[in-house]
Amino acid sequence: MRHGFANKKLNRTSEHRKALLKNMLNSLIKYEQIKTTLPKAKFLKPQADKIITLGKKDNLHSTKMLVSKLQDIKSANKVKKTLSKRYQKRNGGYTRIIKAGFRYGDNAPLAIIELVDRDLEAKRVDKKKKDTSKDTNKDNQKKEDKKVATAK
Repeated sequence: MRHGFANKKLNRTSEHRKALLKNMLNSLIKYEQIKTTLPKAKFLKPQADKIITLGKKDNLHSTKMLVSKLQDIKSANKVKKTLSKRYQKRNGGYTRIIKAGFRYGDNAPLAIIELVDRDLEAKRVDKKKKDTSKDTNKDNQKKEDKKVATAK
């Protein structure tokens, strides 16, 4: 019988498991879609749904609980301001798991866990935008240098 087994251990100590969960929650909130192994995604899904439900409650206690669980004020603010408004009419099921084949090295089952109705621009949060004005200035300078060199 399986009495008293609350969740998966994922072959980690309790502290490592808590840190893993916190980091994955922060990444999921920031990018709104992450790729991980299937057992980790199944472990993350109920916790993410609970975090968003907690963010929908508009009181000081829920805000403190969010900051306590996420350990990141930016993520907590995004849950309170953006995600809670997006899922106001929805009563649960804020995340979905999509199976994504197997990993090359060890054949572990991969999955994509994402927020339902996610913002497609959230995945590009950290990517730097190219400044075209600087690039064109450099290209023009190189062309002028080549012209001068060929003229001599």
